[in-house]
This record gives sequence, C-alpha cells and structure tokens, in this order.
Amino acid sequence: MEFCVFTEPQQGASYDTQLAFAQQAEESGFDGFFRSDHYLAMGDFFSGEPGPTDAWTTLAGLARETTSLRLGTLVSSVTYRSPGVLAIQVAQVDQMSGGRVELGLGTGWFEAEHAAYGIPFPRRRFDLLEEQLEVVTGLWGTPAGETFSYDGSHYQLTDSPALPKPVQSPLPVIVGGAGLKRTPSLAARFAAEHNIAFQPEDVVVDRWARGRAACEEIGRDPATLRQTVALTTLAGANEAEVARRASATGVALDDFRTGHTFCGSAQEIVDRAGRLIELGARRIYFQMIDMTDLDHVAFLGEEVLPQLR
Repeated sequence: MEFCVFTEPQQGASYDTQLAFAQQAEESGFDGFFRSDHYLAMGDFFSGEPGPTDAWTTLAGLARETTSLRLGTLVSSVTYRSPGVLAIQVAQVDQMSGGRVELGLGTGWFEAEHAAYGIPFPRRRFDLLEEQLEVVTGLWGTPAGETFSYDGSHYQLTDSPALPKPVQSPLPVIVGGAGLKRTPSLAARFAAEHNIAFQPEDVVVDRWARGRAACEEIGRDPATLRQTVALTTLAGANEAEVARRASATGVALDDFRTGHTFCGSAQEIVDRAGRLIELGARRIYFQMIDMTDLDHVAFLGEEVLPQLR
C-alpha cells in the first residue's frame, strides 16, 4: 500500500515552493510526489502567480533533490508534447532519479490553457492518447541496438534508435479517468495503474471493475493493474484548523465535507481511506492545494499515515 501527495502547482507555486513541499512529503513518510501538468490557473480564487512551471522540468529538478519519493504526473496531456519527445523527457528524468518516475498520460481537457499559450486543442483526442501510449511504450520497450518505427494516423516514426532508455523496465504508466469503455481498455493494454480521481465510492469501484474486466479480455492478470484513487484533502487536529485550511484555498467547508473528499480529523480521514483500501485501493493520492502549508503535509504524515500503514 502506498500513499502519495498530489499537487496543483498551476494555481500558484514556484519551483522552490514545490521543492519544499516535496521534501516535506519525503520527510513525513509519503511514498510519492505527483503533480498536475497544467499551464493556467483554474477558478477565480488563485492568481496563478508567479506563473506556471513545466511539469517535467520540475520533476527533473526534484529527481536530483529527493531520494526516495516516486515522482510523476497526474496527468500529462497528449496535446502538449509529441510522443517521441515525451519518451525522451520521461526516460531522462527516470535516469536522473535513479528509477523513481511514473508517467500519467491523458487526453487533456482544459481548453482555456491551450488558447492562452497557443497549444492546439483538437476536438477528438482519445485516438491521440492511444497512439501516444503505443509510441512511448514502444520506444522504451525496443531492445537495445534495434530501431523503432511507427505508422499511425497521427504520428509517424522512422528508424528511431529508441534512446534513451529509462532505468525502470517497464517504466510505470498511469491511465486515469472515469470513462466507461476506452479508458479501462487503454489501462489494461498499457498501464501499471488505473487511477480514479474525485469520484464517489460506487463510481470508483465500478471503474476499477471495468479495468479488471478489460484485463481479462486480453489475457492479462487483473491483479497486475494497480487500482488507485485520488481525493482532495483538508485535514486538521481540530475544526478550526480544517476551517482555516478551507479558507486558504477558497473552499466552502460544508460543501467540501459532503463531497468526494478527505476532510476533517485524522480519524475521519483514516476511516474514509480505510474503506477505500478495503474496496481495493493499492495507492491513495491526497490532493493538497495550498503548497505553502507544510504543516498540512506533516499532520498527515504524523497522524494519518501511521494508522493506515
């Protein structure tokens, strides 16, 4: 069982802020640091200043300034990078980390950030995702000394040396989302992990089941597809602390508490996380929005993780 922090730096976090957060997570006993891959702040509460940071540039830095954390994206969008370049970037960061990197890859959804930075945003993106997964895993899986070619509808590669190679073989890929058919199918074909985020428990369980069924359809052992879940988190030793953290992120606490979240005391979070573990979760992501609140990370590490472990 693993426990990771999940952050949204586009809301306003420099590299130094992310570094302090990641190092606190490592010190507090978390297994991984994962971040979104976005270029524009969301909502009206956060200004996004001092501006966005590139996910894989950030993770490259963290690879050299942490020692044990798994590092990755939830998730990178297929609209940002060509798959050949992405495969090089991720493999290099895996080397820089000594084999601690995971690639979360998705279709992308935030059209406004594409308009803001001149990134094309095609209407149909699932085919792009499928082809990028084929290319990235194909490049990494090509035996040393051989070349990789690919002739898809969207991407063509000719006699690629398929270098560099990641340290991990295979490097873990994460496919996530609440889609009913194509998402579970792609997870079964390409991923080490099937992640469901910000959904009620019945949806989480149903999508995991669809992922397992998709594995069985292609002859893969369903137990090899890790089931994971991510929920936004507000925790504290007392109600005042929780309310303060809600205010710092522009959240209406009563609405947040009744949503699909981790909210409240250590025991409340342990109870909800425990249910998810009983339902089949093998990794839990605690999404924390305020990256300047290192005490929030420490509280979870001191009061919640020991009980869950």
